[in-house]
Amino acid sequence: MAEKMEVYCVKCKAKKTIAEYEIVTTKNNRKMAKGKCPDCGTGVNKFLPK
Repeated sequence: MAEKMEVYCVKCKAKKTIAEYEIVTTKNNRKMAKGKCPDCGTGVNKFLPK
């Protein structure tokens, strides 16, 4: 993805901007962006609007 997204990292307890993420569909058909925190490497995700 070329677009940057702001997500919340639970481990750092702060909002972070990620550039590399992938959009996946959950089993209840909601779209979600999944990526890694740039500082600590923890997996972060964010549900996207419909």
